[in-house]
Amino acid sequence: MYCAANPQSIFHASASMCGSAARNIAEIILCFVVFCGFLVAASATAAEPQDAVRQLETRLSKLTPTNPDLLADAEVFHKGAVWALRYDQSLTTKDAELLNKSLTRGTQRADAIAANMTPWTTKKGSVLRGYVSAVDGSTQPYGVIVPQGYDGTRPMRLDVVLHGSSKPVGMSELRFGARFDQGDENGTPAPDVTYIELHPLGRVENCYRWAGETDVFEAIEAVCRNYNIDRNRIALRGMSMGASGTWHLGLKHPDRFVALGPYCGYVDTHRFSETPIPSFIKVGPLPEHQELGLHMLDSVDYAANAGVVPAIAAIGDQDVFFQAHVIMGETFAKEGLQMVNLISPGTGHVIDPVTHAEQMRRIGEYAARGLDHAPRKLRFVTWTLKYNRCHWVELLGLKQHYARAEFDASVTDDGSIEITKIENITTFAIHPPMLQNEGAKLRIAGVEIALPKSDEALVFAQRDGHWQKLGPRDSVLLHGKRPGLQGPIDDAFSARFVCVRGTGKPWNPEIHAWASANLRRFEYEWARYMRGDLPVKNDTEITATDLNEKHLILFGDPGSNSWIAKTLPGLPLKWTSESLSIGEANYSAVDHAPAFICASPLSKDRYIVINSGHTFHEKEFAAFNYLLFPRLGDWGIMKIEPGADQWQPSSVTDFPEKAIRAGYFDEAWQKPTPER
Repeated sequence: MYCAANPQSIFHASASMCGSAARNIAEIILCFVVFCGFLVAASATAAEPQDAVRQLETRLSKLTPTNPDLLADAEVFHKGAVWALRYDQSLTTKDAELLNKSLTRGTQRADAIAANMTPWTTKKGSVLRGYVSAVDGSTQPYGVIVPQGYDGTRPMRLDVVLHGSSKPVGMSELRFGARFDQGDENGTPAPDVTYIELHPLGRVENCYRWAGETDVFEAIEAVCRNYNIDRNRIALRGMSMGASGTWHLGLKHPDRFVALGPYCGYVDTHRFSETPIPSFIKVGPLPEHQELGLHMLDSVDYAANAGVVPAIAAIGDQDVFFQAHVIMGETFAKEGLQMVNLISPGTGHVIDPVTHAEQMRRIGEYAARGLDHAPRKLRFVTWTLKYNRCHWVELLGLKQHYARAEFDASVTDDGSIEITKIENITTFAIHPPMLQNEGAKLRIAGVEIALPKSDEALVFAQRDGHWQKLGPRDSVLLHGKRPGLQGPIDDAFSARFVCVRGTGKPWNPEIHAWASANLRRFEYEWARYMRGDLPVKNDTEITATDLNEKHLILFGDPGSNSWIAKTLPGLPLKWTSESLSIGEANYSAVDHAPAFICASPLSKDRYIVINSGHTFHEKEFAAFNYLLFPRLGDWGIMKIEPGADQWQPSSVTDFPEKAIRAGYFDEAWQKPTPER
């Protein structure tokens, strides 16, 4: 329909379409907008792609729709074209056609927004849409499939469907979008089902970790803004990497989803890496801090939470990854649960329609019931405060991160809460509706605490070996490691952040050269693999908004970067122009530098990161998503090697650093924890 090869035939088709709609003046305007898009398509196809990208960028810059999501709906085509031209040096004929089509589609949507006509917002069937990520301000695409029966008058179930592995290339966004972009007019068949499907991109290839995890939840919010969604009936499912993402997100956020449907996905790092596939990279024994960090990622460690959110797994009995579901089933059994695992006979690593239909039938049964936000029996397991909430309980402090924490409680008829197990937890909150009964008690290991009726969450903490009520959640000030400020370094790039480049005189030129090269590396890797332009400012440009609303990622030393100098008195290390000390260890500051994360001493609920982007790099990004686990923990000491001033991302030489020590800070963000 949108081919621009023959403008004359396009005119006749468009005129015919408009003639049939002449009864409605708004539809006539829309037809004119579409026809103008056809004419632009004809000229855009002939022009250089770079020129067409600039023309579309100019069009988009002039738009100010009331709903910013509409601008993102057009910008997804521009962003996809920019990344294709930036990272794919040569395009196949098919890719070139897709690039030109996408520029045409972006122009059509831009013109439609200018005319206040946005037919894709009410379209049935497959639709490509977008949103602007709070993480880095980038536009991220997502697909929706709207069923024929959706009319917006009543909330509808939402199924979040996670895609499988797809190596990131320049064309990734455009190829992903092509699966859902079938034009903006109704006419293509829409499914006859009772749910909307959401297909997030998830930043392409990271198993929905880090910013890829945030992408899923931001996409859910975008759909909830633009469609009438029943938040109590959101299911999560996916195949292959999408199944791994389903285990990962579903078991760590068990109160967000009504059911999980993983179809053949891995659940741990070590044993999955041993799959007999020639290209796989085996993950052998790791340094202790890296082994501990796996407890943040490996979903098998969160299997107990399937007692909260039901999981209906499926896999073929000939699947090369079959062992992953065996591992999860064994872990379920250890947790006192029975795993539902639908096995398709004679099937490899593909979706069997019959098995999938049964999986969907069972998911539908749970979706019909909806979420119960006030379960009278609640057992929740976590290993980090990054994943700290399950319905009416919120964990606020741990004795030790990356050790198993478990909360097990039941509610009696009078509204009292009996906590039968509370391990590795120092502080927690009870949320409504579990605070609505007069005279209710909270019993912890036989000790009773009054549980007053309240419309606010109440915080309880262990002090000097005794549990006590501290007060309402909003009035209790949390210290040390806490939800959203628990590390490791890589966690800072899952929420809004800005990198800060030092512009002053460095203490040591070699350290400054290394820090600058580190920023160049991060800028390259973020754009190529996390699909956004890295937010970077000079230290002289940081505003109060940056300070209060973003994690500050500071590059340099206290001489070159004024913000490192300002935070230095509150940082958990000592750093002068001659020496560097962390814990009891001392190093020369001439050829050593720190890379670490901690709670910001300058603003509430924000991180400070010094001299680090992601602690895994292009070698891991370009290999396999299971390799994207933290390499440093909270901190590392780097031995700086020669050549930093010349190093570029395209360099064949290794990055000029060597991590000589790494680990975690204690729960107070003060001291490095003892190495075992």
